Amino acid sequence: MLYTLEAVRENLRNRQGKRVFFLGKGDSLTSGARDFLLRERIDILPASEAKPEKYRLMGGGWLEEKPEHMTHLNGDTLVPKTHPRILFRGKLDTLEAELLLCQQECPRYEKEVGEVLAFVRELLRREVLAEPIGDEPLLGMTESEIRRRSHFPQDYYGQPHFMPSVKDGPVVLRLNRCRCAAREAELSAAEAFTDREGVPTREDLLRAMNRLSSVLYLLMIREKAGGEPQSGRKTGQ
Repeated sequence: MLYTLEAVRENLRNRQGKRVFFLGKGDSLTSGARDFLLRERIDILPASEAKPEKYRLMGGGWLEEKPEHMTHLNGDTLVPKTHPRILFRGKLDTLEAELLLCQQECPRYEKEVGEVLAFVRELLRREVLAEPIGDEPLLGMTESEIRRRSHFPQDYYGQPHFMPSVKDGPVVLRLNRCRCAAREAELSAAEAFTDREGVPTREDLLRAMNRLSSVLYLLMIREKAGGEPQSGRKTGQ
């Protein structure tokens, strides 16, 4: 298999707190993928080393074989498949599936939905590797701008808040399914990354999940309004 840069990013793993990439015998890397691994100082290890000799349990202790009812949390750590973080990852899988269908069925939003899809996959990667999530723009908007636009869509799109209706057409309804899937994933994230006292343990991830449902709602607003955002109001206001 030839690994591209995108495929390498999606298959990074965490071993003893460091990012690593496992390359199988007979597999190869594109020049861009290899340059990325060298630049980021990510070790390339033989795929034969990917399976640990024993698995660590979160509650303490070790197992020599992985039971069917357990899965990898990260690295060599196993948890039950009902663990909140595993359930959250499942919600992200569902969201990805909805976004892919949306790209196929709503071609004029293929680029925007594709960017959201890439953002979701990056969130999953950073969650698994325990990497921080910054305020990277999404669809060209910062977190604060997404918040302003989703609160005051009339000012930016000439379209007030609305409840979806069957009369809105297939594009709005498909985007709404994506928004609902993003919202379910956000609630799952809140369950997985909030401690017993109600304090977030990954506030950066929770903020990012909130942005997802909001930006998909803005695409619904755009479609409902029949065009691009109005330029009469400055985005920095």
